[in-house]
Amino acid sequence: MKAIIQRVTKSSVSVENQIIGEINKGITVFLGVGEDDTINDLEYIANKLLNLRIFEDDLGKMNLSIKDINGEILLISQFTLYGNTRKGNRPSFTNAANPEKANKFYNDIIKYLKENSLLTIKSGRFRAHMEIMIINDGPVTLTIDSKVARRRA
Repeated sequence: MKAIIQRVTKSSVSVENQIIGEINKGITVFLGVGEDDTINDLEYIANKLLNLRIFEDDLGKMNLSIKDINGEILLISQFTLYGNTRKGNRPSFTNAANPEKANKFYNDIIKYLKENSLLTIKSGRFRAHMEIMIINDGPVTLTIDSKVARRRA
């Protein structure tokens, strides 16, 4: 799994000009599911989202997690994180999970986040054309790849 995490002061996702998810202070997460991802990848990413210390404490240091600040999460499915641009100019998405698996993992990570925190979790709509509005705070943007992280652990 791959995730792009942006610390935000506000974020929303719209489908057909209707806002379907909106948060205030928290993180907007773009999530890609790979063809060989397992429940271990899902749990790794979910736990990182809940425990990354990317919010400032009273001394201005990034020392607090989303749980510490009782922030909100907006989760957006984005298979294009698996776009391979090594050959030619048109990305290949052969490493992305098929839609059935990706949708299952997307829904499973939402469920995991809700079951393992008291946070507000909002989401986009799987396989829909979405418009995302983000007010990035910092800016703070991080990438996590569960395969790379687990290889180094």
